[in-house]
Amino acid sequence: MATTYSISDLAKEFDLTTRAMRFYEDMGLLQPARSGPGGRSRVYSPRDRTRLKLTLRAKRLGLSLTEAKELIDMYDSPRDTGPQLRKFLVVLAAHRQQLEDQLAEVQANLDEVKVHEKEARALLAKTEKTPPAPRAAATGAGVTP
Repeated sequence: MATTYSISDLAKEFDLTTRAMRFYEDMGLLQPARSGPGGRSRVYSPRDRTRLKLTLRAKRLGLSLTEAKELIDMYDSPRDTGPQLRKFLVVLAAHRQQLEDQLAEVQANLDEVKVHEKEARALLAKTEKTPPAPRAAATGAGVTP
């Protein structure tokens, strides 16, 4: 008999909630069989486990679930791997560009912060070197102008 998994087995293995597992099912990423009274229990196959693993890998890469599904579905088809690999490269290139754009934006923000830090340090050094302004003389007995 082939190995099967319950929803809680896979949720525990991949540190997910059962709600997330059901969401992936709703998205068409997982297609568990049903068993038990009224078909309420989900039974996941090794194929579902692999698809879940690939889905989570795609998420870590920053791909949307729709992109992940497209790619995973392509690998399920019995066709040549050339189209799948070309599609994967297109998706990865777009994602890489997005990350590089974000990195450039973060670098620009860091550069701006460095400029402000330098200006603030210079102003602080200037104020610390400047002697304090003289205080107004206190009025009262014993004070001569």
